[in-house]
Amino acid sequence: MAKIVCVLYDDPVAGYPTSYARDDIPAIAGYPGGQTAPSPKAIDFTPGALLGSVSGELGLRRFLEDQGHTLVVTSDKESVLDRELTDADVVISQPFWPAYLTAERIAKAPNLKLAITAGIGSDHVDLDAAIEHGMTVAEVTYSNSISVAEHVVMMILGLVRNYLPAYQTVWDGGWNIADCVARSYDLEGMHVGTVAAGRIGTAVLRRLAPFDVKLHYTDRHRLPESVERELGLTFHQSAADMVPQCDVVTINAPLHPETEALFGDKLLATMKRGTYLINTARAKIADRDAIVRALESGQLAGYAGDVWFPQPAPADHPWRTMPHHGMTPHISGSSLSAQTRYAAGTREILESWLAGTPIRDEYLIVDGGRLAGAGAHSYSTRV
Repeated sequence: MAKIVCVLYDDPVAGYPTSYARDDIPAIAGYPGGQTAPSPKAIDFTPGALLGSVSGELGLRRFLEDQGHTLVVTSDKESVLDRELTDADVVISQPFWPAYLTAERIAKAPNLKLAITAGIGSDHVDLDAAIEHGMTVAEVTYSNSISVAEHVVMMILGLVRNYLPAYQTVWDGGWNIADCVARSYDLEGMHVGTVAAGRIGTAVLRRLAPFDVKLHYTDRHRLPESVERELGLTFHQSAADMVPQCDVVTINAPLHPETEALFGDKLLATMKRGTYLINTARAKIADRDAIVRALESGQLAGYAGDVWFPQPAPADHPWRTMPHHGMTPHISGSSLSAQTRYAAGTREILESWLAGTPIRDEYLIVDGGRLAGAGAHSYSTRV
């Protein structure tokens, strides 16, 4: 029998919900490009429920315990995780509350065979160490890509239209129109570029096209000519080539050695003064202090995102108090709609692994001692 350790974020402060704002959510059968939505043999939860917190348990307890397996659920990513890892076969966590599986931790977990990301983005796992130890790393590819793309568009509009300060004016009882509009612009006609045009980046481009903006992208894999024509895209060989042309830049790339610290002082200095930068990818793609400096100097007009390092961010993290930001906790891919899909996908992965049948190729990041599936397309390793 297997031991599964599941690291999830804490329940709401007021307690686990007994009711929700909506009675149902739309059923999503598939994604652009033909990939089907997660399709486990069954689910033991109500779609639209809060599944990503500790009491939600990703809806896994009955499924696992009925087969004799052990499920440990915790929000403690330090001492409890370290204790439970010593004899764990499987670790599950979310990008929003990542259980950092470092090389040191993997070395102390001799039984560990499978790391599952409930969502997308597995950079909290040391992929080189996972390869060395013969582990499988899998994630629920595409399960919350559209969720994140919607969050990106929201953040772009929020920064460009100066929404958050205007909202705060109303909340504070004020009504000074000039204060609200002194930093408010139209998105129409701006040049918007994405660093990476995978599932999320392409979804962002498609959602922005109706705003009559000029769209740019850079990616290691160029999109088909038909897509470039359809959306009026301009391709650039690198981020360095693209960002000087843009009024808005959105980062939609995975974190790996080629993207870490990409947006530092040097690259930021090449951007137009007053550019908006959105990062819902990974915090370490941007240099923390360089972002603060660029906002304070006016080189950036705004920065928004939901990714931090570490997570959760400490109370004194400078991104909490820097000027002209639109930061949220890491929530873009954890809407109740997304949770339904990535909980179902986590169960689908477990069903396959426990039965000894192949995990969907599109879910694989590392398998058989190498990058595999989606991982071979999106990630790189140190060696």
